[in-house]
Amino acid sequence: MRRMIFTACMALAFLTVSAQENPYIVKTKGAKKSAQTQMADELAAAQQEVEEAKDFIGHNFKFYSLCDWQEGMKFMVMPEKYDLVVKTFTDAATGKEVSSMPLKYKIMVYKGHHESTDGHARIDFLCQDNGKSYYYEIPSGSFEDYCYTKTGVPTLAYLGDVDIAREKLMGRTLFTKTQFFRIDTEYDGEGFQDVVVDKDMEVRVIAVGVGSRSFPVKIIVEDKDGNEFFQNVAISKTNSGMRDDEFIMDNTKYLFGGSFEMVDDIMAINSYNYRVYLGKIIHTKYPTKMLNETTKKVQAIPRLAEYQIEAINPHKNDDKATLKLKNTTLGTYFYCDMVLDQHRAEKQDEYFGYIFAPGPGKKVKTSEASRAMIRAGHVGIGFSEDEVMMAAGEPDMIEHGENGTYTWIFNRSNNKQLVVHFTGAGTVDKTTTKDGPAPVKSPSVKRPNSKMGKKVMKNGTPL
Repeated sequence: MRRMIFTACMALAFLTVSAQENPYIVKTKGAKKSAQTQMADELAAAQQEVEEAKDFIGHNFKFYSLCDWQEGMKFMVMPEKYDLVVKTFTDAATGKEVSSMPLKYKIMVYKGHHESTDGHARIDFLCQDNGKSYYYEIPSGSFEDYCYTKTGVPTLAYLGDVDIAREKLMGRTLFTKTQFFRIDTEYDGEGFQDVVVDKDMEVRVIAVGVGSRSFPVKIIVEDKDGNEFFQNVAISKTNSGMRDDEFIMDNTKYLFGGSFEMVDDIMAINSYNYRVYLGKIIHTKYPTKMLNETTKKVQAIPRLAEYQIEAINPHKNDDKATLKLKNTTLGTYFYCDMVLDQHRAEKQDEYFGYIFAPGPGKKVKTSEASRAMIRAGHVGIGFSEDEVMMAAGEPDMIEHGENGTYTWIFNRSNNKQLVVHFTGAGTVDKTTTKDGPAPVKSPSVKRPNSKMGKKVMKNGTPL
């Protein structure tokens, strides 16, 4: 009896040491160490056993169906309560089923699949921790029939996502997209407590580890006051055992995008986090129109025009915000009204993330004399195409002449047309104005009174 108790204590101590030294097992601060954990700490110290431990989702996290698994892919055994009763793996050497408890937190390396002599399909693994071979026997049917389902192999959390998330997210600034997170309550167990935090709050990633089989990536973040909390999320959904249609309602938060958004993703700007974007460089992806502060006129803006964000002022009565942008070449200020949140934009060209992209635009070489004319919205003799576009935007019409000459025609708001003639060398040699076509009257259309969703303040109070 004494020997059995000693053996059980040593097994528990071994499991605890494995958990606390495993770099994939991470905890928020405040989780209590049990007596067994402290004993394990002393045992580990005595034995000196120390184990050392890029659209973002689409570029970095690939979904692998079981059919596409490649040898060498790594998984961690993360059994839930039900899995402790049902034996998932069989020891390949003895042919005996193995309890999930001694395999908990162990890393399984995928080694392919085979068919047994009695016709059962088996999925093979090598345990990285103990060097033993195991297999999971498919309940029924062939491997080919089974591998296309979402069922996968029970208990296994895919570590490929954890490794990539650790590389890409550690130290990054994120914003919370849900209010519901967790904190750890047990240092050597799976105990946790639900916590409610502010939505759209700035946080920093301080640890990334393994979560559960369904939601493999555990992301621990810290707010500005030093409070830590975490979310377990599925990113690629490889072997998560969850269908796509199960990530709805309350389960949305278990997707990375349901809990977090990246601060440097320009598509993620909204009425809460906009201050983070002040001072950042952006450029136009598509032609648009903005108010020129110098000329007091609405000006056509070409593609790839570069600006620095000077100010963003959300409106109180609608979903738009007024952006003050500084042209990095001219130093001129421009204003435009845009919808910050993609889900609230009724038209594509009203959405900030559709018109603008992060980073520098096209660099235009120009003289100080030319810049003075461009600031006033004038096109001068000798201008290049780039300078003309800075002053007047992209042309509405292009006409080609003899010897490589061509003409750009711009429709003005006063029913006039600006005609800019280029030499064969691509410089302006003449500009004229003429009457434009008569404006076509559009029938009056009453805009439907649709609600895009109620705005809420940071504390959840309706505006």
